[in-house]
Amino acid sequence: MKKPFRTFIFMKKTKDKVGVLLVNLGTPDSPATGDVRRYLREFLMDKRVVDYPAIPRWMLVNLIIAPFRAPKSAKEYRKLWQDRGSPLKFYGEDVVELLQKELDDRYVVKLAMRYQKPSIQQVLKEMQDEKVSSIICIPLFPQYASATSGSVIDKVMEITRSWQVIPEIRFVSKFPDHELFIEAHAERARVHLDKKDYDHIIFSYHGVPVSQIKKASYDDYCKVGSCCNKYGKMNQYCYRAQCFQTSRVLADKLGIPEDKYTVSFQSRLGPVPWIKPYTDKVIEELAKEGKKKILAFSPAFVADCLETTLEVGEEYKELFMEEGGEEWDLVESLNDHPLWIACLKDLVLKNDVNTPNTQEKMPDMKTPEPLSSSVNRSS
Repeated sequence: MKKPFRTFIFMKKTKDKVGVLLVNLGTPDSPATGDVRRYLREFLMDKRVVDYPAIPRWMLVNLIIAPFRAPKSAKEYRKLWQDRGSPLKFYGEDVVELLQKELDDRYVVKLAMRYQKPSIQQVLKEMQDEKVSSIICIPLFPQYASATSGSVIDKVMEITRSWQVIPEIRFVSKFPDHELFIEAHAERARVHLDKKDYDHIIFSYHGVPVSQIKKASYDDYCKVGSCCNKYGKMNQYCYRAQCFQTSRVLADKLGIPEDKYTVSFQSRLGPVPWIKPYTDKVIEELAKEGKKKILAFSPAFVADCLETTLEVGEEYKELFMEEGGEEWDLVESLNDHPLWIACLKDLVLKNDVNTPNTQEKMPDMKTPEPLSSSVNRSS
């Protein structure tokens, strides 16, 4: 008697190497004024950061901003600097090591900086030498903006388009409400929320000029106002709308009522209008309302840096105290949190063409009802 015919389906197990390129903004080589000036020049000469015509941009950056801002910024970097150097860089190196351990040896995980070292060009050359068959590029900015994720993607494409052999490249341009990203922030916050009752919560994000929001708007949809209280296809790449989305989902995860938190924007530079509300103005308003205890988040940053540790953690605390506040706490950045590593691993696997479940999606997350503009102080 013949045995029944059986069909076996084998899934191809590829040995091809996959490059995983993590890119953060950058940091000076040291807190010395010269190194800081060099960093500022490279950073601010990026046409996606200061979107002026080339000659006026060169004059503004090289003759005004960099010469006068570098000494002041160097003092701030000296406060931030640790034995291992810049936290933004050494936490990035730690993340690379931890993520590499979570992935198998097919993956080549490396860190690059959009400005200064290690440069994107240098790290891409290392991946080219390792003969990776594909690259997954993850700019370490949860909310897409032309000046951050857009600049990284632009630079990677500029470099690789000159290669004779261009591997498949996938970009993770944003992840503002990724479940593991949100839960990592929630775990950081619970350290504070379990100990104290706060009068109000501030979600402070790095600001951008209003003009950049307008330029990225689909069919002039973005009005830089209450339209950001809803998040969907029409404003999925609006930086401000993404920040509001991150805040809504995180507040819902932590059970923070709508009237107990505010979304705001920091770090504005120059005379042009930036997106509102401004964090410093919000702090003044909250103090006038009698709020005494504030917990602040910085969900646009994944590692400690000037904008989190010093600007939000110290400068805004000082401002709040001067206005009559009593307690100001800052939720720690994700840095090397295990759930942050898990989030990056998930982003890698979902963007690897050789992963069987590449097309699978994360379970839909519950999104709270849109907030009123008065609660979000969005006007």
